[in-house]
Amino acid sequence: MNIKTSAISLLTALVMMLTGCVKTEDPSRGSSDSSSAVTESAQGGEDSSTAGDGTSAGDSANSTTESTPEDDMTLSEKTFAANEENVKLIGRTAEYENIRWLGLSASGVEFTFTGTSASFTLVGDSMYSNPEKTPRFAVYINGERTFDDVVDAPEKTVEVFSADEAVETTVKFLKISEAQESTMGIKSINVTSIGGLTPTAEKALKIEFIGDSITCGYGVDDPDRNHHFKTTTEDATKAYAYKTAMALDADYSLVSYSGNGIISGYTDNGTKQESQRVPDVYDKVGKSWGNWNEFNIQDVDWDFSKFQPQYVVINLGTNDNSYTGSDKERVLEYAEGYKEFLKVVREKNPDAHIVCALGVMGASLYKNGIQRAVTEYTEETGDSNVSTLLMTQQDGNTNGYAADWHPTEASQDIAANEICLLYTSPSPRD
Repeated sequence: MNIKTSAISLLTALVMMLTGCVKTEDPSRGSSDSSSAVTESAQGGEDSSTAGDGTSAGDSANSTTESTPEDDMTLSEKTFAANEENVKLIGRTAEYENIRWLGLSASGVEFTFTGTSASFTLVGDSMYSNPEKTPRFAVYINGERTFDDVVDAPEKTVEVFSADEAVETTVKFLKISEAQESTMGIKSINVTSIGGLTPTAEKALKIEFIGDSITCGYGVDDPDRNHHFKTTTEDATKAYAYKTAMALDADYSLVSYSGNGIISGYTDNGTKQESQRVPDVYDKVGKSWGNWNEFNIQDVDWDFSKFQPQYVVINLGTNDNSYTGSDKERVLEYAEGYKEFLKVVREKNPDAHIVCALGVMGASLYKNGIQRAVTEYTEETGDSNVSTLLMTQQDGNTNGYAADWHPTEASQDIAANEICLLYTSPSPRD
């Protein structure tokens, strides 16, 4: 049974204002009024002042620098914590021992300040020394991507902005590799500024994406399909989810893990991989093979009240198909698992329109899996605020393949456009 998308007037208005759905942020280094540089300082281990055994997703002190009102109007060096008073938090993050931990793809912080310099002091988790798993990040200055780097030391200071005169500047810091491989922490934000940091404004539109390696931007920076995974070739900002959010001027949250599925992660021998199921960790800040002292983000429950999206896009099934194949019982198991996960997503996001998408790397589970699940879910619950979307399968002959046969940025652009068009078409694909 085909499920029709309900009218979505807000997104229609937003997208109709766009001349093209997908925008690509300028990768140039710096702007005409400023310059940026990277400096690194590696320490021998974690600062003992950050050690502790408490876990919190709350806020820390406003600033680690005490100042007077007179100091606030003077250009001076200041240090701030990455908390909600100072920065806009992007995606799911957690605070532990005054360190803002970033795990999930494209999670980060954004703020505006008036000054001459800005730097971040970063902390690496237990994976920092593994060249295939070290966390990767990118920095945007006034909307322009200035550089990207990795956290390959226990502690590292990175200068992201420098100017001769104090200017108002917006800084966005994003972790662009996925949570599963490693996490990283922002220990402090250090600026030479007049006054402090101001969080950028929230967007009117919020979208959550739930997915796998496609959503993470797996291998998108590696044009060789025969190469395998490394965080240094993974970039969530070049994947369809982030591109969609930027095109629609939306705040976003990416809950995505490579190799994961609804009932099974990827398997090459038909054995169910129950340790790689997104529904099992959907209510956590994230999951990761990395940790820092006794801290791991999968031990932190996510507070869904912090991010209530108008839309949720689920793109899971590619890895499940490695387990189900054409086995009817396994396909039905997938459909049942998908239906139950829809109930969880609805419970956590009561007002969101849910889009169930599949197809970029194959659509074997679309008709008998996803469409069946959505039909049964709607019949059981009476909830019709759900739709399906069959996405175009990647064309390697035209757009090439990234590492391990994953979509290139060109293929990701097509997927992003299709999600955008879902909201402008009077009769969406289903």
